[in-house]
Amino acid sequence: MERSFARDAGKGLRLEHFLSGASDVERAQYTILAALQETHREFSRNAIYPYLSDLIHLFEQLQHILRGLEGIRNAAPGEVRQVDWEACRLIYERPAFDADRIAAVEELIRWALPYIQKAIEEGRTIFEFVEEHLHMEPVGIVPSYQEEGYLIVPDQRGGTLHVLQYQLSVVTGGKERYRTLRTLHLKQLPLQGVYPAPQRIKLDLIAERRELPNPATYFFTTDLDFPFAQTVLPVAKRKLMRHLFTQIGRA
Repeated sequence: MERSFARDAGKGLRLEHFLSGASDVERAQYTILAALQETHREFSRNAIYPYLSDLIHLFEQLQHILRGLEGIRNAAPGEVRQVDWEACRLIYERPAFDADRIAAVEELIRWALPYIQKAIEEGRTIFEFVEEHLHMEPVGIVPSYQEEGYLIVPDQRGGTLHVLQYQLSVVTGGKERYRTLRTLHLKQLPLQGVYPAPQRIKLDLIAERRELPNPATYFFTTDLDFPFAQTVLPVAKRKLMRHLFTQIGRA
């Protein structure tokens, strides 16, 4: 049975909180603090996904906006008032409130960045703690082809072992190329009591899924009773991806 570990897109701080907050900065500040408080509550539950990665991405976006305010001012030139036929160009009239609006957004961003940075540090502390207490080892002989394979990750809170298939993928965004680790949940096994050894699980996977006759398989162990989908699995994937990049020589 496949299982989806979907993110909750309705929570957390978003760029829209800043771009729509220029008309009422005080109210926007209240909304931003409330969103960060929600993130803090998730961190207090040791749940870091997707909040930590979203905060890091937002922090980078806001810094980029501050570096390019002049470009943002010119991105919305206003309404077309006439055409310069000789120069073959449009002449715009910018609304009078544009400069004030952009200044308000800038003020809001500069005010919020220290709060966001503090929240990021809180989330990273949890991430690093979990990574330190999440141990990974290969199961059996590791093949030369490691772009696809399996990972076995425990869920101490749920009392299960999760078996997932992974695949390293290349994502192109503009001129940049990014490598990501895609996973597919295959099945789960009871963690308490007697359960198959990692080698037995690997042999069963080979028999069940013959497209990978000699799969790279990695087994994780941890004593942490942390949320699986929101913390343990994302950290395990990150740890595996770093290891694979080192092994494949494409870090």
